[in-house]
Amino acid sequence: MNDLDNLLRVRETEVKSAAEVLARAFQDEALYAHIIADAEERKRILPFLFQFRIRYGALYGEVYAVSPRLEGVAVWISSENVHMTRWRILRAGGFYLYHQAGRKVISRLNSIEDYVSAIRRRWIDSPHWHLSPIAVDPCYQGKGYARRLLKAMFARLDKEKLPCFLETQSEKNVKIYQRYGFRVLERGAIPDTEIPHWAMLRESEQP
Repeated sequence: MNDLDNLLRVRETEVKSAAEVLARAFQDEALYAHIIADAEERKRILPFLFQFRIRYGALYGEVYAVSPRLEGVAVWISSENVHMTRWRILRAGGFYLYHQAGRKVISRLNSIEDYVSAIRRRWIDSPHWHLSPIAVDPCYQGKGYARRLLKAMFARLDKEKLPCFLETQSEKNVKIYQRYGFRVLERGAIPDTEIPHWAMLRESEQP
């Protein structure tokens, strides 16, 4: 048994509830306020956005929660599937997301995806895993749940000798990730905003 066996592998039956967790966690984040400026509209749309993200992760990577209570959720995408082709987007529910979110929101999401993808291509072209995203429900934060989600996967990645790539818009998160062995590859800003953006990489720890 490995550490991931102690987590819940998120399947279709948990997608909506897991998406609500991520929506609550990211409701007031600057990135999502840029994508969806109106707070009430953001509260309505974010669950649909994260349903798509989780479904994509379940189809083309792995999604884990701390337990059936879904205190925290982490979406991991394998590098061979990180590029969102049209077919993959449709299969993960992209048409439904477009219907719920509208053209302007999808356009902003696509712009951000293009920006992030260009950074990733500049820095890593070997097999790796992409953490996108991870969050803990606000009512459970500060209890070590994110650490459980991260350490379980890192233990596996170290055995497989694979790196992990992620992005964050929070300087506080940068410092947290550095404690797990991540280093900053590049600091920039989300297109058409002053929102800072860090790309980070964790190399596997060799025995």
